[in-house]
Amino acid sequence: MIVRKRPSLFALFFILRGSVLPMIYPQVLFVLLLSAAVVWAHGFWPGLVPGFNSAPLALVGIALSIFLGFRNNACYDRWWEARKDWGLLILAARSLARQSLILEDRGDDQEPAPRRRLLDLAIAFAYALLAHLRPGGDPDRILGRLQPDEHAAFLASRNPPDFILRRMGAVLAGLKSRGRLSDIEFGLFDATLKDMGAVLSACERIRLTPVPFGYTLLLHRTAYIFCFLLPFGFADMLGWLTPFAVALVAYTFFGLDALGDELEEPFGELPNDLPIGALAETIEINLREALGETELPALPAPKDYLLM
Repeated sequence: MIVRKRPSLFALFFILRGSVLPMIYPQVLFVLLLSAAVVWAHGFWPGLVPGFNSAPLALVGIALSIFLGFRNNACYDRWWEARKDWGLLILAARSLARQSLILEDRGDDQEPAPRRRLLDLAIAFAYALLAHLRPGGDPDRILGRLQPDEHAAFLASRNPPDFILRRMGAVLAGLKSRGRLSDIEFGLFDATLKDMGAVLSACERIRLTPVPFGYTLLLHRTAYIFCFLLPFGFADMLGWLTPFAVALVAYTFFGLDALGDELEEPFGELPNDLPIGALAETIEINLREALGETELPALPAPKDYLLM
């Protein structure tokens, strides 16, 4: 995610990081060259390369703008919902840290340090969810928080974050069965685990359910056809200014289309995707501090305006 102050008017035209221009400049350049070729050919062979009234193109452009706006709103809703889900996960982790204070003196032979065990699993859950949504990363950050006899089952699991939630539930169920937790206390902890499970399900829904392909394909095709026809409607009216006018329109439409594609997948590694790696590190730092650790890293900060 790009994190920076609003640039000055001069700098605004030269910023590339976070811009969609690097992704769409081949299309914009092609449209500019096509427009120049159309204007040149229209001047030499007007019968072979005719111009036509631009009024129909204006109507198509208005309709295309509306549909692009609808699609971008849908994609932004996915991006914002994903951010709210990770915000709920941070809230649940901090709530678990407070609730687990009652477990400080309730250890036994089977679970000598239940509070640390639960918070270690919560940290592992955050990193497992990160790896579940954005493949890659350091598995040691997860395995280091699990017990050695859990490593094989975790690595074999089809849903690693859910495996960790089940382990957290097993720790709480064991404490309850041994009389270390009352029914009310167990219910409070279980509600927190339910919130963490809801975050997992919501993130999976976003990752596994894209915007309907037919809708996206229709907008892609219409945007390209519109930009390819535009120079024929402007050749008589604007002359050699046509390539620059058409390139500006293409930058707008292709840019909105590309930005929608980027926001549609909020868990990726593109500049405008969510910083779920930084959010997972924030959870780890918060929970380690709750455990009394003092040698903690600094909270994640953007590097070159980029926070991932």
